[in-house]
Amino acid sequence: MIEVDKILTNSIIVTMDNDYRILPGGALAVDDDTIVAVGPEGDVLGSYSAPEVIDCGGRIIIPGLINAHTHAAMTLLRGLEDDRRLDVWLLAYIMPVEREFVNPVFCRLGTQLACAEMIRGGVTCFTDMYYFEDAVAAATAEIGMRAVCSQTVLKFPAPDADSFEDSLDAAREFIQRWSDHPLIVPSVAPHAAYTTTPEILKACIDLAIEFDVPLHTHISETLQEVEQWRELYDMPVIPWVKKLGLLEAKVIAAHCVHIDDGEIHTLEHAGVGVVHNPSSNLKLASGFAPVTEMLATGLNVGLATDGPASNNDLDMFEEMRLATFIAKAVTGDPTVLPARQVFEMATSMGAKALHLSHLIGSLEPGKRADLTMVDMQTTHNLPHFDRDPGAIYSRLVYTSKSNDVTDVMVNGKWLMRERKLLTLDEIPLLEAVADIAKRIDAFLIEREESVLSKLVAIGGARQEESYEVQIKVRLPDPAPVLDKLNSGVFEIIRTAHYLEYDNYFSFSDPDQGRLRYREDDFIDERGNVSNVRYRLTLTGPAVEGEYPNSVLLSRSRFIAPAKQSSRFYREYFNPHDEIEIHKDRLRWLLRFQGVELFVNIDRVLKPELDGWFLEIKSRTWSRRDAELKAEKISELLHALEVEDAEAVPQEYPVLVSEKPA
Repeated sequence: MIEVDKILTNSIIVTMDNDYRILPGGALAVDDDTIVAVGPEGDVLGSYSAPEVIDCGGRIIIPGLINAHTHAAMTLLRGLEDDRRLDVWLLAYIMPVEREFVNPVFCRLGTQLACAEMIRGGVTCFTDMYYFEDAVAAATAEIGMRAVCSQTVLKFPAPDADSFEDSLDAAREFIQRWSDHPLIVPSVAPHAAYTTTPEILKACIDLAIEFDVPLHTHISETLQEVEQWRELYDMPVIPWVKKLGLLEAKVIAAHCVHIDDGEIHTLEHAGVGVVHNPSSNLKLASGFAPVTEMLATGLNVGLATDGPASNNDLDMFEEMRLATFIAKAVTGDPTVLPARQVFEMATSMGAKALHLSHLIGSLEPGKRADLTMVDMQTTHNLPHFDRDPGAIYSRLVYTSKSNDVTDVMVNGKWLMRERKLLTLDEIPLLEAVADIAKRIDAFLIEREESVLSKLVAIGGARQEESYEVQIKVRLPDPAPVLDKLNSGVFEIIRTAHYLEYDNYFSFSDPDQGRLRYREDDFIDERGNVSNVRYRLTLTGPAVEGEYPNSVLLSRSRFIAPAKQSSRFYREYFNPHDEIEIHKDRLRWLLRFQGVELFVNIDRVLKPELDGWFLEIKSRTWSRRDAELKAEKISELLHALEVEDAEAVPQEYPVLVSEKPA
């Protein structure tokens, strides 16, 4: 007899192995963290003995469910301003709250709450993407769950990083710290194409390949994202990221809602793991992912809840049921995505999508002992028709609930027995969660009149680059500069001529920033208006540092399309003061010593200011890049032979307000 740690008997085992074996009257032997035997009870007990032999009472043993994409710490934001458009919800509520509250303690507490919920729902492994991922990983490991923990990298400042360089450094340190951990697989998470840059994505690809860890990202979640990419790059997101080399890494691609057959084949050929998030996509009206087409192509598609702030739960039984129902409704075919296949997405195929199928996803010798017990002797799950053994998949997917889970084991250790959590104390946890909810409520009540919240609430606001480098000088005569710019010495990318009509709204609280309503009239070569654009821009004034001949401005900056009149915005935002400025602007985008810079020559027409103004500016997400561009601006001033011109540090609204009456 071979001695092992524990043997589970008197159960129906759904193995999810390659043969989809179902074992009534089955037994399973576990030694340390590994399954060593799965088979008929007589065979297992005839070969193995253990100090702990557990009678499962006829319950079902399944592989632990895999929640392949979530943001666990966002349990603490569950139910915050539901039923809003994604941009309003995210920019006006979630992100401001995150900036104020998200820290390692917040992430640890939110992860503990998420783990408690997931264990109770039979989840043994999840894939996370959030901030302070070290705190997420530590909390998860202490509780005993398995997770792929992904450190987020963004192009704009985040709660755990002032710049994307800081995020990349944090991701590298995180991966090194958690490599070879028995429960935690560290990874890097460039959030999405639209929240990063090619430079960031390439750095994340290099990092993932260097350490042979997954790269976790959102791809083609919304139609707006795909249309934006077609407009900017004349291609969808997936071909674009492929050109950057993203698909050379072990990619975990969340959502993939708006992709076509060609993109599906591209993902399958690259071995990408796709993660379907039915509840989240429904709640946020993101659309219906082509799951049946993905599966038919051979893609490994996992299943997930997404974050509990946009779902609003972590219930994988609900996701299985929704996934198959949606597929049937969308295709008009009740036979597509049958119960066994969607259960596979939540177990063995989910493990493949996470590049972890060598460890988890099925109950077979050599795999880690991650398993869940389900009680099917419930009113909502009876009667049972046993003439078809495969009917057990229908019971698991169509009728079982998360609260039917009785026991959960991860890595050979019990995390829940008879519905009692063994590695978490829920009472103090729930008290701490209630306390932070009160603090978030108080914060939002206090900032109810935020200008940014109002801007986002009317739609379309997006955050722009964090750093702006610029110099403004006064030109008595613009002709010498015009001659230089038109001489062929500089590499001109494009030119434009505008008439700009600006209304600047300021507020009694300077921390609210300044809101600009702008009408841009594009002037063609014949002097006619060829196009008109209306935009709102909210900027926060904050000079971070000065450089020779230029100023580095660090500011929050949000842009939104202006679909209403200036009168509407005046009444809507109720500004403390307003300044109206009209300008004639000539603009060049040029490449100078390898750096792209904007050059403006402005004439302020209303109120009239003497002379012309030369502006050289650039924006960036990177502090280091901003410092480089500050140097290039000084050198361009010299090349234009205006380095001795009078510097004007003030912005136009300040210049106009200081003009003598």
